[in-house]
Amino acid sequence: MDFYTRTGKMALGSRLRRLSESMTEQAAGIYDLYQVDLQPRWFPVFYSLSPTEEKSITDIAREIGHTHPSVSQTVRELAAKGYIIEKKGEVDGRKNFVLLSPAGQVVREKMQAQLDDVTSAIERAMKETHHDLWRAIGEWEFLLEQKSLLRRVQEEKKARESSQVKIVDYTPDMQPAFRQLNEEWITKYFRMEKSDYKALDHPGEYILDKGGHIFMALYKGEAVGACAIIPMDDGGFELAKMAVSPRAQGLGIGYLIGQACIEKARALGARRVYLESNTTLKPAINLYHKLGFRKVAGPPSPYERCNIQMELAFSA
Repeated sequence: MDFYTRTGKMALGSRLRRLSESMTEQAAGIYDLYQVDLQPRWFPVFYSLSPTEEKSITDIAREIGHTHPSVSQTVRELAAKGYIIEKKGEVDGRKNFVLLSPAGQVVREKMQAQLDDVTSAIERAMKETHHDLWRAIGEWEFLLEQKSLLRRVQEEKKARESSQVKIVDYTPDMQPAFRQLNEEWITKYFRMEKSDYKALDHPGEYILDKGGHIFMALYKGEAVGACAIIPMDDGGFELAKMAVSPRAQGLGIGYLIGQACIEKARALGARRVYLESNTTLKPAINLYHKLGFRKVAGPPSPYERCNIQMELAFSA
């Protein structure tokens, strides 16, 4: 037990497996005690059956929460013991149906005293504990059905890594990174255009000097994201030149840097933020929707790759 105390909650699965193996080993002794010739791992499949109702392998797997292959294996083993009868489906001959055989029914009736005693023993044991294990297992099963442990760990990993992302103001020495980040994604899907070269080669002249702003995302000190807002004639700002390095995707950088641009535009008194994109960039479009942008019909775009225009309007 010292190992699990030292390791902590990350060893939850291993500790539950250890408990399960211990209980399975003791269950085998209980079957021997009642002279019931049944392996503990057969119990869920065996007890789900009756002598009159036919069930398919799929139905059993769904009912007891086991995989189809594991149920199929147990069914073969129970059939070999003579405890169940297998039948082909009358409508679909590819489906197997099973039910208890007369020998299986005898075993089931013989087990009743065992089941009563085991239930009583477990209930007495639970009264000696501070926590109701049965209810706790049910709660955990429900929690993991709503959101898997894998998903929960992925979220923690993302939150931890995202906390190491810093959104900073652009400085002239960041121009090479600003250009590289944008050129990387543009050339992957489209081609660089004249307007791209102007803004990326001379961001001071074409963005900052016009009253715009550029944010850079740093992860462990490395520039991995960029985004700019550029003033528009109607008093709004255009969200432009958003880029995230493929090496840093999954950290929520697009959302963080997009939010920084939106808040900057709001602070500067903008009535809206406008952007142009392409619908083939599905992750980007999803991000814009998450940030609050909605599709609009805007003026003709100077970019060939633009086929969608979106806007985030600020309430007065």
